Amino acid sequence: MISNPFTDPKWATKTVAAIDRFVDFVSDKTTRPIANLVRLIVFGIIAMVAATTIVVLALIGISRALNELLDRWLTRQDAVWVSYFVLSFIFVAIGAWLMRKRYPSKQK
Repeated sequence: MISNPFTDPKWATKTVAAIDRFVDFVSDKTTRPIANLVRLIVFGIIAMVAATTIVVLALIGISRALNELLDRWLTRQDAVWVSYFVLSFIFVAIGAWLMRKRYPSKQK
């Protein structure tokens, strides 16, 4: 505890230490959690933007690769439409599978 400044020669050091402990306590309870929350939000947004960019570029690459692959056997227009059909079939199949997994099956 802080003592009388007239009788204690280390009064200034003790006072500064008490203020420092109080500031650290307030910082631990307020500033650090807010900074961590803001950091989480910012890095989450960056991760979402990066993931979206990667997914979009991957889909474009898959579509282009499938177009080029089918271009060897079909005309360019037919290769484009067949590649769209193949990709849409894959996405519909994935969506149907995810819809089946949406609810747990009821076992008797």
